[in-house]
Amino acid sequence: MTLHTAVVAIDDLPALVGRELGPSTWRPITQDDIDVYADLTGDDNPIHVDPVAAAASPYGGRIAHGMLTLGMVVRHLREIYRVSGAGMGIVYGFNRIRFPQAVPSGARIRVHGRIAEVTEIPGGVQVAVALTFEVEDAAKPAVAAELVLRHYR
Repeated sequence: MTLHTAVVAIDDLPALVGRELGPSTWRPITQDDIDVYADLTGDDNPIHVDPVAAAASPYGGRIAHGMLTLGMVVRHLREIYRVSGAGMGIVYGFNRIRFPQAVPSGARIRVHGRIAEVTEIPGGVQVAVALTFEVEDAAKPAVAAELVLRHYR
């Protein structure tokens, strides 16, 4: 069963281990997004911001930062995973992150996932969600990551 924009009760999460989530809708990562991210973070590597240098790179053009792509997780995740009965939810961290495919400037990405693990913690539950960020028309994913969330009652 795939959960599309499902609202899951916090107490039902343990029974949902293994459930697929999504996919989210396709969203572009624009050159403006890339330029703003480069300015905010100081990561002005030419493969992200310089059209001439990027064209001469193995990518053949400008690409999004891997961390920018990963940072778009919340917008996508909100489409495919929501928890009710929680007073607060936080991103606790990541267990693993890989960037197997570059995201060309202007390309569209979407996210799908699987509830990998649910653990009781004081006051709530910790959920590990295995996520895959797809690039439209690409053979490999842009990001594979295990996101760890905490939902407090």
